[in-house]
Amino acid sequence: MKNLFKTLVMFVMGVTSVFAQLPEPGFIIDEHTAIVITDPQNDFLSPDGVAWGAVGESVMENNTIENLETIFKLGEQYNIPVFISPHYYYEHDHVWKFEGTLEKLMHNINMFDRGDQLNTRGFKGSGADWLPRYKKYINKDGVVISSPHKVFGSESNDLALQLRKQKIDKVILAGMSGNLCAESHMRELIENGFEVAVVGDATASAKLPGLDGNQAAQTNYKLISSKLYTTEELVKELKMHKTKM
Repeated sequence: MKNLFKTLVMFVMGVTSVFAQLPEPGFIIDEHTAIVITDPQNDFLSPDGVAWGAVGESVMENNTIENLETIFKLGEQYNIPVFISPHYYYEHDHVWKFEGTLEKLMHNINMFDRGDQLNTRGFKGSGADWLPRYKKYINKDGVVISSPHKVFGSESNDLALQLRKQKIDKVILAGMSGNLCAESHMRELIENGFEVAVVGDATASAKLPGLDGNQAAQTNYKLISSKLYTTEELVKELKMHKTKM
């Protein structure tokens, strides 16, 4: 029994030591840096949105709505380009022959639904529309709205193309939902050669019985990205360096 206890203690100490030694790659914000925000839309961020029952607790805990607004303001204040990667489903997307678990759920609850890509009839105020408090930051010159992603990552849209065409190679990432679209964008952008920092409390994720998407997302942000910021840390970083793009 003594030997077992000793082994467990040594194992815990070893694991703790490994995590204590995790490197901090760092992230330098420069003229080649952009802000990317995924899905700043009503269905995720409004109490009336169809996904609020799943993500609302995490949104409130992380202060996500206010933190995302701060990120938009930082983009304006420091002249950092802002790119939005939205999530839309058109009528033809509802005849897909197979889906993953969350895809199926989103189709079932008509999340991010629009009639078609050629008009905006019924878009204003819908679940697919921007949260109203963000519209003054998004609906302006200089903000790039990419084509929609369809599952979780940016593989199916033109975000990487739009970034590269503006000679961006660093991304400050935030948005919804944390362990799905935001994390998938992080992974895909990194695989495409971008340097990525994540603002962890400017995201939020589904929390369901026995499942904590936010905890999973925050773990992976830390292990995969170059830097995991809080919103407050990002504010201080930009203020300290007085970064003027």
